[in-house]
Amino acid sequence: MGGPVDDPSMEERTDDTMTEDDNMIIEDAGAVHAPPAHLAARFYRTAANLRRKSSAASSRRNSLSSAHSRASSVSRRSSAPGGLRMRSHSIAHQLRRASYLEDRRARLADRAAHAEAVRERCLMLKALPRGNNSASEERALAAQLAKEKYLAKVAAACAEEVAHARHVAEAVKERKRLEEEKAKREMEERHAEVEKRRAEYQRNLHERRVRRADSTTKQLAIVDEDVPGDDEIGAIDGQADPRVLSETGAACRIQRAWRLSRRSAVIKAFKTLQIDSVRVQDSEFEGLTAKVANKDIISTTTALLTQLGLADKGDDLSTRTFLSAYMVTAHPVAVLNSRNGAQELDLIEKAQAVVDGFEHALAKLTARNNYNISSIELESLSQCYSDYTSAFAAWRLQDSSVLVQGMLASFVELDAIWQTVKDDSRGEVANDFRQGIRDNQVKLLSRIQKLAGRDAADIMIKKAIRESRRRRPKKRAVAEVRPRGLEAGGQAAAVAHASDSEGDSSDPIIDISPPQVSGELGRLFAPMPSNRVLTHELAINKEYRLEEDRGNADIREHIYRSICDSMKQAFAAGRGAVWTVSAAENIREKLLRMLKPGNSMYTLINDTLNSEQIRQQCEQGVFSYDGFFSFMANLLPKLCAPFRDQEVKLLVDQLRGDALVDSGDSDELSIMIEKLFRLLQTVDNLSLDYSNFMIMQAAPTLIREAPGYESRLFEKDLESGAVSLDHTRQLWCNAEDQLLAEADRRDPDNVRRPEDRPSSAQIYTQALVDLAIAQEPLPMDDIPETLVLDYQRLKSIRETTLCIAVIGAVFLTAKNLLKRDVRSPWTAQGARLLKLIETEGYAADPQPPASDIAPTPPETKAFSILESATNMPPSTKAHLASTISRFFAQAADWNLTDPVLRVIYQRLKSHIHARLSATSAAEKVRAASSASQVLGS
Repeated sequence: MGGPVDDPSMEERTDDTMTEDDNMIIEDAGAVHAPPAHLAARFYRTAANLRRKSSAASSRRNSLSSAHSRASSVSRRSSAPGGLRMRSHSIAHQLRRASYLEDRRARLADRAAHAEAVRERCLMLKALPRGNNSASEERALAAQLAKEKYLAKVAAACAEEVAHARHVAEAVKERKRLEEEKAKREMEERHAEVEKRRAEYQRNLHERRVRRADSTTKQLAIVDEDVPGDDEIGAIDGQADPRVLSETGAACRIQRAWRLSRRSAVIKAFKTLQIDSVRVQDSEFEGLTAKVANKDIISTTTALLTQLGLADKGDDLSTRTFLSAYMVTAHPVAVLNSRNGAQELDLIEKAQAVVDGFEHALAKLTARNNYNISSIELESLSQCYSDYTSAFAAWRLQDSSVLVQGMLASFVELDAIWQTVKDDSRGEVANDFRQGIRDNQVKLLSRIQKLAGRDAADIMIKKAIRESRRRRPKKRAVAEVRPRGLEAGGQAAAVAHASDSEGDSSDPIIDISPPQVSGELGRLFAPMPSNRVLTHELAINKEYRLEEDRGNADIREHIYRSICDSMKQAFAAGRGAVWTVSAAENIREKLLRMLKPGNSMYTLINDTLNSEQIRQQCEQGVFSYDGFFSFMANLLPKLCAPFRDQEVKLLVDQLRGDALVDSGDSDELSIMIEKLFRLLQTVDNLSLDYSNFMIMQAAPTLIREAPGYESRLFEKDLESGAVSLDHTRQLWCNAEDQLLAEADRRDPDNVRRPEDRPSSAQIYTQALVDLAIAQEPLPMDDIPETLVLDYQRLKSIRETTLCIAVIGAVFLTAKNLLKRDVRSPWTAQGARLLKLIETEGYAADPQPPASDIAPTPPETKAFSILESATNMPPSTKAHLASTISRFFAQAADWNLTDPVLRVIYQRLKSHIHARLSATSAAEKVRAASSASQVLGS
């Protein structure tokens, strides 16, 4: 067996790929040469090097020749001595090196070939005509433009940042310069003041020395008993008398005396007013208010402040601000409306500083200093007064904003009243209210303009009225609510009985009685109110329309779900024919009621939805719900009113399968039942739209005939003994006794003048207020016979009144805890609380649905509404949460024992009574516009 050198295939490969140096190395392989250690480490394979990816050399090492050479080397190594083993190992090493070099040479050749191909392609592209590179040039040009644009944008941004930084630096530099100039100017003024005082002191010192010298000379002259000689007498006669002043000196002395007298007169006049901190503390708030508003006191104080340099001549506004400091220090609770916020405390502190500084300066105004104070004291007093006026202006601005918001609410409320009554021509209501609303709005407008300014007031009023009118429900046009399937002749039929007002009282005014609903689905649809109820509601509200009772929404939804489950079980058991016929019959009756007999669509619906025909199809198993849904999808858009187009379109898409139906389950039966019930609900809405349209058409006639119609029916009930007037008499007697007791209490002398006795209108108003507003649920047995039809309305008024009282008590407590102005409106929080109470009540459901998560009680949700709107400390949160829980618990039991709740409830009741007791339009408007002041004070 030959070694690896004798292998002809190996020789052939080496001849083709190896160089001469490599052949010489292989020929000399017979010699044993041990490589150095660092080279042996590179060429001997280790466990780490064996992880290298497979290559041509490794494949050759795994070839048959390599295996043969490896086997031969192993056999020789096992049999030959140490030298032969060393030689065979070196030969294997040389072969591996040759394989590695061959593999590397092949890779280099491939790289060179690739480089040559790339070079040739580049030359080919370069040799092509220039026009073929237009796209590349355009891309390059676009890239260049994009680059330039980006660089320009970056440069602009940087320039803007640099300009901003430069502007900030210049502003800081200017501010520092102004501060330095101000400090320098103040220092110069202080130096000038010191120099002036020094010069004055030197002058006074010189004058004192001169006076002292003169007095000494006079004393010496008096003591001297020697008779002067003739020469001395002549010298004395030649000198002027020092007591005789010149004309200029006399004028200056007179002016100085006059100025001192004026200054002293101003100071004495202010002291006679007896305005100081001690006397002000002992005076009452009303008396002090009247004293500060006195014109003589204001003029005297203005003269003193002008003399001190704290105010300009005739500036009464600054004087009022100064005098308000005495009121703030003496009666802070009355002036600041019991608010103890940071701003109010700061105002009280600065007012006290002004009062103390002023009285201290006033005590130093004497004749010795010519009734002037030093510049240092004047500067300190001026600084205190400036701080107080700034704090007072900030507090007044906040207080005025609250006043403006309240007056804006009153203005908007008057506008809402006018929007309600302007179209009412019955009884000349609009004419009565027009002038009263206009007068009150003019007064409010003038007050708002004084506080906020003319332009700002106009903007705020326009914005508030625009938002108020936007929130009002818009009245749809007749064309939007008129069903498409209704013919013109159908309207006349709706009011056919309306003109027969002189006939039998039992005849209905309008024939809109509901159809007789058959089958299992009859309990789903609410009955139409009777004609008596309908005419009564229209007499109260001419815009009355039929609506689904919100109180029965949950019950209706529960009934829907239960019938869905029953229907599904019936279909699963093979008994769905009864449900199908019942549903078709309900839909047929409601749709035919909207159409005129003989109409083509009437005939189509009557024939297609024939109950007998559908029953036969169900028995034969040929009834198709897909065909039924397709028929209804084509029919409903032709019958609905225009404002229902979106709702009907969505249902049509669901019936045709173009839109997904969320039925909870994905099986076909559940989807079919869900489609059927949505169809029934939509048909019910279309029937309701038809009834409302007919009521709208007949409303003028019904309103005109409603009083006589109700009177005839009530008279008939009295004659037949169906009703009595026991409850009505009892309610009237209770109200009369209450008013008579109040009149006797106001008449201690027992004069009993006729004009002080209650009238019938006052007794009726008191009876209505006592019936509608009371701290207990309204039982049906307490309703007077004349107001039986208004039971739900009176019940709703009681619940709403209680809700308003609870929300008001919660807001009042929260504002006092947070030291906020109680007059500030929390409109958003009030709306959320009102919605919460209307939907969930005051207490949690005693039987909540089974769930892993416990339901949140209403009082916790109410607290979260206030907590999310305002920041509160932990102690305030705990106090407010407990207060809300107490209020809700009392409201749930109709037992208002909390003083705050009782006061607010009684105040609300008094306000409603005042509005109902107003006789003239002016009194009604005044009561309506003062609601925020009466209830928010």
